Amino acid sequence: MTRTDPHTLRLDFPVHLGAEPAEPVTGPTAFCVLASSSSGNCSVLIHGEGLLRRVTLIDCGLSPRRTRLLLARMGLDFSVIDDILVTHLDGDHFYAGWTKALPRHTWLHMHRKHLKRAVNAGVPMGRVTAFEEPFTLRCGVHVRPTVLTHDAWGVVAFRLDIRGVSLGYATDLGRASPPLIKAMKGVDVLAIESNYCRRMQIDSDRPEELKERIMGGYGHLSNEECAAACRKIEPREHVVLLHLSRQCNSPDTAKGHHAGAGYRLTVADPEWPMEPIVLDRA
Repeated sequence: MTRTDPHTLRLDFPVHLGAEPAEPVTGPTAFCVLASSSSGNCSVLIHGEGLLRRVTLIDCGLSPRRTRLLLARMGLDFSVIDDILVTHLDGDHFYAGWTKALPRHTWLHMHRKHLKRAVNAGVPMGRVTAFEEPFTLRCGVHVRPTVLTHDAWGVVAFRLDIRGVSLGYATDLGRASPPLIKAMKGVDVLAIESNYCRRMQIDSDRPEELKERIMGGYGHLSNEECAAACRKIEPREHVVLLHLSRQCNSPDTAKGHHAGAGYRLTVADPEWPMEPIVLDRA
């Protein structure tokens, strides 16, 4: 049999092209990174107020148990997760335990090119909606995906439009390519990977092949590359730095590359939720 690019293989199973419609959630929306590092990445959009709050996750790279605990610290129950946007299926962005722990009404949204890998990982296809073009979540948030370079399968960056406010989310980028800059240009809030300090990476005792994978344009974004991307994207209000390496980076090192920038800066913690950012216009 002739070898075929796995991204172009014909799918042999039905895939949902959209979740059931629902009334958009009213009230404010807030963005919070629950935790972000090579040990696991998960962010949350919190829609609405009080007992009517609903949740969208961006990646589910923490265990379901840990996610439940972190949500509980914010006064949120596991059952309010309506949707999960999946950037890619590496273990620190999609924890394997989620294949059996999804709340009954929760939908996974992933790019069509990732579906074959999802099947191999045991993801329940009856809970997946596949996308290639922009789409709208049941809560009313409009999602514009962009496929970017990362390892063999690529990664999806998301631009989310929430009642007049835009949030960009981009991680595991490999490089800050023109499609990334174009997709994220002028967002109000930008959550972007700042994985490693180049000097610390080179001087580390990591295997050379690992260094090459990380720095070779298909792995992760350095502090320097992240800051250069931010200067081109020109986020209006706030930048959140994601996925810092514990061995080859530090919060102060990453922040130093953004000195004098005209936006607020937050570094996501590897263990604990950050202070939520309210996304709605006053």
